[in-house]
Amino acid sequence: MEGLFSPEGFATGAGPLYLQLQRRIADAMTRGVLPPGASLPAERDIAAMTGLSRVTVRKAIEALVAQGALVQRRGSGTFVAPRVERLEQALSLLTSFTEDMARRGKSVESFWISRSVQSPTPEEVMALGLGAGDRVARLERVRRSDGVPLAIERASLSTHVLPDPDQVGTSLYAWLETRGQRPVRAVQRISAANLGPRDAELLGVTAGAAGLRIERIGYLANGRVVEFTRSLYRGDAYDFAVELKLAPDTERAPG
Repeated sequence: MEGLFSPEGFATGAGPLYLQLQRRIADAMTRGVLPPGASLPAERDIAAMTGLSRVTVRKAIEALVAQGALVQRRGSGTFVAPRVERLEQALSLLTSFTEDMARRGKSVESFWISRSVQSPTPEEVMALGLGAGDRVARLERVRRSDGVPLAIERASLSTHVLPDPDQVGTSLYAWLETRGQRPVRAVQRISAANLGPRDAELLGVTAGAAGLRIERIGYLANGRVVEFTRSLYRGDAYDFAVELKLAPDTERAPG
């Protein structure tokens, strides 16, 4: 790291000083001088070493944090963010997180946040088609692959389908399949989201980081709704791909 925070090299007229420092730190990460997990000196120390003001140093650090290149941990300091392999998931396949990772040869872990039986919210009543007096089993967990948190899943199912949420192990779909209740089709809605402080902490990213919100309603072959799942995926780790085909001539609009 020698020379990284040297006062030499900051040129006047070469752009704002905070951008010059930002580029210098980013280049050090690219070259491996600052590997994933490495800690940066405190802002006041960087300011003293570079001869820059603390305001300038803070602005450069904040920009790299906003990009996801650095991570700040309260009471611990600023660290180079771990490299996350981008994963592509086909939207044409109805698979579980466990199955997606298994196809890639990756390990899967679940960090359970809560498993409970509750009265349904109006949204759950509508999505699951519940009646008066029905209850829902809720599963909330962080999904990890090879130790990296990738998604937060919040699944709701009628207690007629899942009377005891503690029965679910690694895969909800595997549990449903053993009881002949696995969805055969689903409707998904995907939207952009900025992660709030709690969700960002669970996923190991900075609050406000980009994420993908996915809402899935899964159906059995007879058309009955079996699951209502809302998930948050890390925006720096997931790409969703869908295959598009030209509609038959009979379905195409003229012009």
